[in-house]
Amino acid sequence: MISLMLVDFSRSFLFALATLLPILNPPAAAPIYLTLTHGASHDARARLARKVSVNIVIMLSIALIAGNMVLIFFGISLPVIRVGGGLLVVATAWQLVHASDPDTRHAQDMAGTYSYENVRSKAFYPLTFPMIAGPGSLSAAITVGATVQDDTTLRSIVKLAGSLGGLTVAGIAVYFVLRFATEVIGRLGPNGTAVLMRLSAFLLLCLGVQIVWDGVHDLIMSLAREIQHS
Repeated sequence: MISLMLVDFSRSFLFALATLLPILNPPAAAPIYLTLTHGASHDARARLARKVSVNIVIMLSIALIAGNMVLIFFGISLPVIRVGGGLLVVATAWQLVHASDPDTRHAQDMAGTYSYENVRSKAFYPLTFPMIAGPGSLSAAITVGATVQDDTTLRSIVKLAGSLGGLTVAGIAVYFVLRFATEVIGRLGPNGTAVLMRLSAFLLLCLGVQIVWDGVHDLIMSLAREIQHS
C-alpha cells in the first residue's frame, strides 16, 4: 500500500513539474521581468521575485484544485479563457515592444528611490498574470487537477500532494531565475540587454497571438460540431 502511494505521489509530482515548468518558462520571462522593473533596486527586485513566485504557486494551486468547478459554475470554457488571457498577453507584449530602451545611468540614479513599494503593484498584473502564469499555465494546471481524481479518497489526496509538490518546485525555479536575472542578463551589457528584451517582448507578442488563435480555433471547431449535429 505504501509503495503504491509512493508511486502515485512520484508520478503526480513529475507530471505536474514536467507539464507546468516548460509553460512557465522562467528564462524567457527574465528579460521582460527586468524591463517591467526597470529602475528598481537590487533588493526590491529580489523581494518582488519572491512575491511573484508565491503568487504563481497560489494562483496555479487554486486552478489545480478548484479550476474545473469554477469554470463549470460560471459557464466559462477553456477556449474562452485562452482568448481572454491571450489578449492580455498581447496587450502587455505590445507595450513592451514600444517601450523605451533601458538607460543604465538613469537606472542607477533611480535605484535608491525606486523601491519595492513602487513596483509591488506589478507583482500580480502583469508579472504573475499573464506574463509568466498565463492562460496556458492555467489550462495546464486545470488539466493536472483533473488527473488527481481517483476511486479512493486516500489515493486522490496522495496524487494531489504530489501535484502540489511539483507545482511548488516549478515556483521555486521561477524565483531563482528572476532573483538572479540581473546578474545573468547584466553580463550582456546595455546594448545586448536592450536587444534581448526587445526580442523577448516580440516572442511574448507571438505567444499571445498563438494563445488567442488556439482559443478561437477551439471555439470554431466546437461551433462546427454543433452545426453538424443539429
